[in-house]
Amino acid sequence: MSMIGNHGKFLQNSALILLLGGLSVGVAIGQHKTTTPSTPKAAPTPHVSAPKTSTSRPATTHSLPMNGRPGTTGTRTGTTVGKTGTVGRTGPGTTGTRGTGRTTGTGTVGRNGNGRGPTGTGSTGTGKSGTMSRSTSRPLPGKQVSLRGGGTASLRPNGQIRSINRNGMQISHSLNGSRHIESTHNGARIVTTGKNSGYVQRPYVTRNGRTYVSRTVVVNNVAYTSVYRSYSYGGYCCYYGYHPGFYYAPVYYGWAYNPWPAPVYYGWGWGGAPWYGYYGGYFAPYPVYPSAAFWLTDYLIAANLQAAYQAQASANANAEANANGNANNAPQDQQQSQGNGNADNSASNSGTVTLSPEVKAAIADEVKAQLAAEQSAAQQAPATSDGGQASTTTTANSDDVPPALDPAKRTFVVASDISVAADGEECQLTQGDVLTRTSETPDSDRKVTATVAASRKSDCAVGKQIAIGVDDLQEMYNHFQEQVDNGMKDLSSKQGKSGIPAAPDTKTVSSDVPPPPPDTNAAKQLQDQQASADQVEAQVVKEAFSQGS
Repeated sequence: MSMIGNHGKFLQNSALILLLGGLSVGVAIGQHKTTTPSTPKAAPTPHVSAPKTSTSRPATTHSLPMNGRPGTTGTRTGTTVGKTGTVGRTGPGTTGTRGTGRTTGTGTVGRNGNGRGPTGTGSTGTGKSGTMSRSTSRPLPGKQVSLRGGGTASLRPNGQIRSINRNGMQISHSLNGSRHIESTHNGARIVTTGKNSGYVQRPYVTRNGRTYVSRTVVVNNVAYTSVYRSYSYGGYCCYYGYHPGFYYAPVYYGWAYNPWPAPVYYGWGWGGAPWYGYYGGYFAPYPVYPSAAFWLTDYLIAANLQAAYQAQASANANAEANANGNANNAPQDQQQSQGNGNADNSASNSGTVTLSPEVKAAIADEVKAQLAAEQSAAQQAPATSDGGQASTTTTANSDDVPPALDPAKRTFVVASDISVAADGEECQLTQGDVLTRTSETPDSDRKVTATVAASRKSDCAVGKQIAIGVDDLQEMYNHFQEQVDNGMKDLSSKQGKSGIPAAPDTKTVSSDVPPPPPDTNAAKQLQDQQASADQVEAQVVKEAFSQGS
């Protein structure tokens, strides 16, 4: 009994200890639950400062926060799911899935501080790696002709010449009849962009490891010179990026970038102009201008449409001349097709004929970005009076991304007539149409994908995905930069007049690489090139007809 009694007391003491321990744990848990957790501090909002003086830079509201924004997942339908693409540089965006179809697909990656990250790439199965979808990369309909003495020609189904490659000369015809010619002679690159228009490009200088070329540009027999920087990228040399020949005072760029004291109504005087009446359904200027950036937007759109109107008139005249000149060598249906390249495509190109506010806003954003970039360059690049070290090569010394592939630049205004592939067919783009680049990794043909954001009724329909060369996009961006510079020059002469507020310092200084004098032989070289192209095309027509095209 004594043992039982002692054992009972032991059990009672043990129970008491467990009860007290449980109460202690409960109190500790209760105290832990009632503790208020610390609230995480919100991420600081990126500070964007607008330019105020010559020592400040314009606000870069077009840029994204440095921590990136999640991108969407792009997909590519295939027989099975393949490898995932590579994610963007710094953005947290998702990867795009790859299909194992006949060509590879791409996924859009997240945005980073400088814009979109690179597209996902890789190879699947035995298909080629790249960014072109099957509908844009497959061969266009028509016929390939091997030429006597070497070279090839591509003909459209209606017999119209699409392109010729012979003896180092490349000739391409857009669907509306305009012609683009490239060749090299004595180290000079000669490019015809229209009748009595084009440029002659030569090596110029090398400075700070960068190689520059000069272009003597001829427009309607009037010549001027521009400078371009060479870019070696992806194993290819070279892409050429526009380099300003002069800069304004930084404060003038700030005046153009920032809002004016009050919105300005400005009458352009376009009412009686033929080009404006022709494109009246597509383009309408802003009713008022809150800042010079929007004035510049309308300025460059109008300049592109005016040039497009003149180019079409020239193309019509050239096509008619070619048709008449080839009358004895081609059947009647081919003669008609030479002067009516759009006839087979008008039915499918029924897109919108209005430049939407959203697209104009995207162009205005690009204008602001250009003003910001030039203000920064004006602050950082002191002018030099010497021409630098002469260069004997156009080989760039670094593998820099050309501006056309800059993730922060996605909106491009078409600068000249060009035919592109869309859904396995060919369609036309003309000056003043607008594209949105959707990929950043060129395929083996140095092409990327883009979507048509705005176009005229006879051009590629809005929303179409197209394959377009990086060279073509780069020339669009070069032309855009040059037009912004021209607009700033025109605006400097109009400031303080017609309701436009007075601007600060509008004097200019030479850039670090000022352009040389124009090449006095440029106009003749372009004329000689066009005469040679006429002879080549006449011979191609004979050979193609003899082969039963």
